[in-house]
Amino acid sequence: RNAGFLLSACLLLCMAGMVTTSCNMRKDKRWKLVFEENFNSGKLDSTVWKRTTRNTADWGNTQSSDPRCLAFRDGCLVLRGIVNDDLKADTAHYLTGGIVTKGLKALPSPGRYLVRARLHKAQGAWPAIWLLPFEGRWPDGGEIDIMERLNGDSIAYQTVHSHYTHTLKRNDPPHGSKGPIDPDNFNVYGVDILPDSIVMHINGVKTFSYPRIPEEEKNGQYPFITPQYMLIDMQLGGNWVGSVKAEDLPVEMEIDWVRVYDFRL
Repeated sequence: RNAGFLLSACLLLCMAGMVTTSCNMRKDKRWKLVFEENFNSGKLDSTVWKRTTRNTADWGNTQSSDPRCLAFRDGCLVLRGIVNDDLKADTAHYLTGGIVTKGLKALPSPGRYLVRARLHKAQGAWPAIWLLPFEGRWPDGGEIDIMERLNGDSIAYQTVHSHYTHTLKRNDPPHGSKGPIDPDNFNVYGVDILPDSIVMHINGVKTFSYPRIPEEEKNGQYPFITPQYMLIDMQLGGNWVGSVKAEDLPVEMEIDWVRVYDFRL
């Protein structure tokens, strides 16, 4: 879908010298497509994905298996945030949908991750696409936030977390940035996890890189070279995004496709 448009746009950006190595991926034999999900079947592949469940983390306190929070439309996965209309069955005022490969599908690192998504606007909406280690504990195992978007912002946040950044509170080098998005249309959110750095990009345009610092390895500065699992979820409310405006709901996050490439040394 839209392959010709994306290729043309990518070539134009490459000619303009604005883009990361993503556009050169077709010619670089170090990258091999190892996983692709297009959501065309109209149901989740249970060998790869499962629904996220409620948890006590700020991002997880509205996660729900309510069937209204997950749907398929026009070849896309749709994750919704809705007002809970039955507080006797569930005490959360809002319900949201998400999917995860945890325990099912380990994804490669080093590797390249690309997700094409459209994010709809609502006060209190906090959609995210992110990675955690397939084995290991947070924050020691690291976290890579490919995309977080707040409310109806025209930017997305991209961040890495680890023992080094979270526990030791080290921000040298900076471990996050933000980049512009088209707020009303699909965007491609991506990260390259490399042996020596993490490179974030949006629509092929580099937003920032986070280098590996060998002398800081003892402090858990670069734990990211380990198999990952992916989370894609809608969330409503929280300390960062703020309060929810119920009249803005339901809100949707549409996922067109996911592509993961292995990096061959």
